[in-house]
Amino acid sequence: MASSFDKYQRRKLISSYISVVISIALVLFLLGCLGLLVINSKKVADHFKEQVVMTIYLNDTAKEVEVNQLRKSLAMADYTKEAVYVSKEEAAELMKAETGEDFMDFVGYNPLKNSIDVYLKADFVTTEQLTAITDDLSNKSFIEEIRYDNDLVELMNDNVQKISFWVLVISAVFTLIAVLLINSSIRLAVYSKRFIIKTMQMVGATKSFIRRPFVWKSIKLGIIGALVALIGVAVVLYYLNLTFPELNLLNNTVSLIALFLGIFGLGIVITWISTFIATQRFLNLKTDQLYY
Repeated sequence: MASSFDKYQRRKLISSYISVVISIALVLFLLGCLGLLVINSKKVADHFKEQVVMTIYLNDTAKEVEVNQLRKSLAMADYTKEAVYVSKEEAAELMKAETGEDFMDFVGYNPLKNSIDVYLKADFVTTEQLTAITDDLSNKSFIEEIRYDNDLVELMNDNVQKISFWVLVISAVFTLIAVLLINSSIRLAVYSKRFIIKTMQMVGATKSFIRRPFVWKSIKLGIIGALVALIGVAVVLYYLNLTFPELNLLNNTVSLIALFLGIFGLGIVITWISTFIATQRFLNLKTDQLYY
């Protein structure tokens, strides 16, 4: 009879430990994924900004030497990520491929202009920077027109600022939720041992002596939960990097190491503090208060 009761208690204890580990792992996993978003939010925003194209249309009278000099100066400019020359013939072929029709059959000639597509670095994709670049290039007589989608640039910058703000807010909220959930799981685990805690205290054990095994057990559970969470975050990071290779998510090594260490440390710190507070609470309770 006693043996079956002991087995029941052992299974109940193991089940309690597993639930604590799962709670810690899930919460830290969500925090880790949010951390990945925070770390790479600027990189994602920069990626979309660098898709904005500033097209420089050239006069038909532009000399080859002038065009080549412009291409070289653009390629060496601080604001340029890539500069691609597109001849009027290439532009006509691209338009034909997009529309499925050869407009020159109706027009009788190619009205398009030779152009240079300039892909800017993310830091220069602002209305002020684009205006300054346009004013500087417009001084060249062989440049007919410079075009870019200013509305898109303004909308993108506004949205990036809003998204960055809300990501920080959500991160703070999730961190608070993580602390509360892990603390709740730890308190439930300690609550199941409240009578053992009080019994040890009644036979003369000191508070630190009683608290120590609970704290160490919780730290071990926190380490296991953090490791499970880190494995999950690593899997997510791996598949995101495969899906979006252009973002180079694995290149930000220092930030990723800091994130992983932060998650691991958070799992230990939260479980330690939660267990300390929970055991202290039951140590300070009177015997008749243990039943409430």
